[in-house]
Amino acid sequence: MLGTNSWKAMQRFLATWPDQPLPYKGDIDGMVGPKTIASLQANLKKFNGYTGDIDGIAGPGTEAAFRRKAYSNPPV
Repeated sequence: MLGTNSWKAMQRFLATWPDQPLPYKGDIDGMVGPKTIASLQANLKKFNGYTGDIDGIAGPGTEAAFRRKAYSNPPV
């Protein structure tokens, strides 16, 4: 489970990543709302095999793709 600061970092990433298909446009506040989830879903669809709708709802498909993303990068 990610904390507020981790979600702030994710929101910054989603807002600024050059190839982000649906840049995050909300406040960088660490609150996981529909804008954060929709932007995350677009990223997961492009890069991590998410096949569901970009609907801003963190369902099982979103969670599975996010898990794949989290575990696809080696720790730094």
